[in-house]
Amino acid sequence: MDFSQSKALISGGASGLGLATAKHIIAAGGKVALLDINQEQGDAVAKELGDNATFIATDISKENDVEQAADKAAEFMGGINLAVGCAGVLGAGLIHSKKGPMPADYFQKVVDINLVGSFLLTRAASRHMQENEEVNGERGVIIHTASIAAYEGQIGQTAYSATKSAIVGMVLPLAREFARIKVRVMAVAPGVFETPMMEKITPEVCEQIAAGIPNPSRFGTPEEYANLVQHITENAYLNGTTIRLDAAARLQ
Repeated sequence: MDFSQSKALISGGASGLGLATAKHIIAAGGKVALLDINQEQGDAVAKELGDNATFIATDISKENDVEQAADKAAEFMGGINLAVGCAGVLGAGLIHSKKGPMPADYFQKVVDINLVGSFLLTRAASRHMQENEEVNGERGVIIHTASIAAYEGQIGQTAYSATKSAIVGMVLPLAREFARIKVRVMAVAPGVFETPMMEKITPEVCEQIAAGIPNPSRFGTPEEYANLVQHITENAYLNGTTIRLDAAARLQ
């Protein structure tokens, strides 16, 4: 698919990986609809991106929110041919800590945002994509954000790792199902990236983490994620799998 012709629905689009992807698409000549829960931040970002961007306040875990947002996005862009799922929460915590057992609703919140939100984005975007005319045998591309924690989750990442593993697990069956409508489904599993999730970590701890990343020994940048989104979009033979983007890092 021609990246410059992207009509992209991006969850978590007002910051981090989603915002970097939106900027990359706009720079290439495409259009974006940013879905996020922060109205003030979303409006400011859309204004910064210009006329080819719109912000739609959306709770990605709510069915009606996502369906309505997709409809508004399709109206603004003249359709949807790319969806990038970047909305997510870390949900760090021990099952048994000094504060007591992890509340079930805390675990459920992580599942609702990270996993159910990914399902809802997939369903809403593909509903519109299946109506697209084929261009070089394709109608659309869906890219989800997993994590290397899907494979090597650390202590305190039970909820987060569970949701990211589930995203890895659903990519292949989705790709197989959507073959009939000519829509590809992929996922990216980032390592440690410079995103708002990492802002609460002290510089000293950041240095320790970076030292354990083989090459290059630094955090990934959101722009590097956006570059991979472009490659996946343009490479028609990438389908049904998850690509690690982690500088050979393995969580201990």
